[in-house]
Order: sequence, then C-alpha cells, then structure tokens
Amino acid sequence: MHQSVHILGAGGIGVAVAECLASAGWAVTMVEAHAQKTEAGRADGVTLDDLPARRLPFESFENWNPPPDTLVLLCTKTFDNLSILRRIRQPEMLVPIQNGYDPHLENLDHPCEAIASFVSACPANRPAARITRPGALHIGARRTVNSGQRERISELAHALTGGGIIRVHCVEDVRPFKATKLMYNAAISPLAASAGVDNAELLTDGLARRLFFALLQENYRILKRSGHALDRIGPFHPDTVMRILQTPLLPRIMGLFFQPSLRGTYCSMSPDIGSGRTEIDAYNGHLLRLAGASAAPINRAVVELVNSMSRDSLAPNRDYLKRIANQLSPGAW
Repeated sequence: MHQSVHILGAGGIGVAVAECLASAGWAVTMVEAHAQKTEAGRADGVTLDDLPARRLPFESFENWNPPPDTLVLLCTKTFDNLSILRRIRQPEMLVPIQNGYDPHLENLDHPCEAIASFVSACPANRPAARITRPGALHIGARRTVNSGQRERISELAHALTGGGIIRVHCVEDVRPFKATKLMYNAAISPLAASAGVDNAELLTDGLARRLFFALLQENYRILKRSGHALDRIGPFHPDTVMRILQTPLLPRIMGLFFQPSLRGTYCSMSPDIGSGRTEIDAYNGHLLRLAGASAAPINRAVVELVNSMSRDSLAPNRDYLKRIANQLSPGAW
C-alpha cells in the first residue's frame, strides 16, 4: 500500500529516506525550516549520491501542519524537537529517525523509531546528500504495539528498502539498537567535534584514541548498570567490543583496520559546535542522568567542555582533548 509521508528535515538522513520512499512510490513531502534549503529544493529537487535529482514538494516548517493520518518522519536534530512536537496531534503517526534521547520525545507515546548507522552528509543550503559511510537502518517498535501499528511498521520498513539504497532491518524492539548507537555517538561526537577532527583521527591520534576507548567503556558501563539491553550495530556486539578494548594491543590493531573507512567522515555534532546549540544533552547528558550518583567522570568532562564552547562561541581545537585529560584522575581512564 502506497502512502503519504512528510519528512521533517532535508538533511543527510531526511534526503536518504526520502529517496528510498519515493523510489517505492510513496507520496513524499519535505518539510524544512531553513528558507535557503527550501528554495533550493523547490528549484532543483533533492539528490542523493549520484542519483538523478528527484522533484518533491517542499513546505516551510513555519507554515506546516501535519495532515491527519499521514506518517511524519522526524529527521531533525533533537534540539529542534520541542517546536515540532507542539504541532504533532497524532503521536502514533510519528517515526523519529534521530540519535540521542530527548526528554520531550521520550515522554511521547509514539510506537516506532528508526536508528541509522550509515553516515550521510548534506550541506546547510541545499538538499543534496551523500552517503559517506555505508551502514543500515534499524526500524522497530519502542513499546508494546497492536497489530495495526505492527503492520504500519512493517509497511514502512518494506518501502524503505526501495531502490536498494540502504540496508533496512525491521526488528521487534528498536530500543537495544538505539542504546548501542548512543554508546558510540556519545563517545565519538563530543571528542571529534570539540577537537575539530574527522572520525578516523579518534583511532590514529594517541590521546584521542585513549580518550575515545575510555569513554566508550564508561558509556557501556552506564547503559548496562541502568538495565539497558544492547544489540549489534556494525560488525561487533557491544559485549565483544568491550572484550576487545580490554585485550592488550588488540584495540590499536582494530583501530588501524577501521580507520580507512572513517577517514573524511564527521559526526553530526561537528557543524554545531560553538554555535550555542548542540545535542550534547541528548547524548552525554542523558548518560549522566542514567548514571545518577555513579561515577561518570569522562562524560561530565565532555559535557562541561561542549557547554562552555557553546556558551563562549569557541572554535574547535585539538588542545581541548588535553583539557579533558587534565581533568581526569589516572584511575578514571
């Protein structure tokens, strides 16, 4: 069954899923808050990689109201959620494809979410995305669902496979995949963004690599202690990743293996660092809330750093990695 869908956010993820659904014959409308990108989309369509431009309707978010019984895919940054959720009248029709845990969204009773493990980059002024690192899209229920909701999830997952552009996994419970994605994102994003480096340099620079591996382990401990189930995104299950990190020499060898595929890819926080708005609260802030009184020194250090960079409009600099390290006791990492 072909459906209508409104996609909020004509960025890397929004453009990718728009191409998939349009390829499957769905009626796709893009909703974008930035006027220049909206005008570019109306004039030239959306493009993904080297595929032909696809003409799709564009609406300005300022004038948008979700039509009844129309699926809405939320592909924006979490710091934009509050203004969007005020307009949502049918939470059962909302499907977020976001990273992080936004308290406003978590309190909504929507049945489904999707998590993207592929990396897609898009300029700020036009809807022309490029997948810079292949991966998958996991989609599934985030709570107990009825038969109608389960059928809707299955239909959306099937349509997203349109054109074979991305690998789609329809899963029973998306929450373990979302928690695993947070484990990685909350280690990669604050370090790479504050230092101004690509993701590969977290595996090649000595100090960055040490902080990255330590933060990964701290994130894993917080999630496990808080009762979160984790599942595999990428080549290894998080439990296996932790065993690798605790094996002498093996982390560095594995880093050299993965480094080429990460060269030239940047985390989604990079363009926002120093702007006054980042997703640090939805990433590391959420982990701190889960940790409670338990020790989480690296997460506390990166939250303090990123917030200070936003407050003072500071530009990324590698020296911030030293600042984080100097705040930590030897036993913390």
